[in-house]
Amino acid sequence: MYVVELSFDDNPDRLAHRPAHREKLREQREQGVVVMAGPWGDDTGALLIVDIDDAEELERLLEDDPYYRAPGVTIVSKRQWAPVIR
Repeated sequence: MYVVELSFDDNPDRLAHRPAHREKLREQREQGVVVMAGPWGDDTGALLIVDIDDAEELERLLEDDPYYRAPGVTIVSKRQWAPVIR
């Protein structure tokens, strides 16, 4: 699994990308790729947990969604995660 942390700034342009991004997340959830995703309570960023095998697959997933490159969105970290309890 991998965990991706996002940070948002005040640029409103990212909001134009959000509906398509959320639809893509729903599709990825149905495919078993996205485990959980959502914004922080104060909307300063978000967390994405994905069930994928390697960093190359993570990069493809992030490249496939323009939201991750939208103005106002910064990828803060991408970390492999090994949960003990599922």
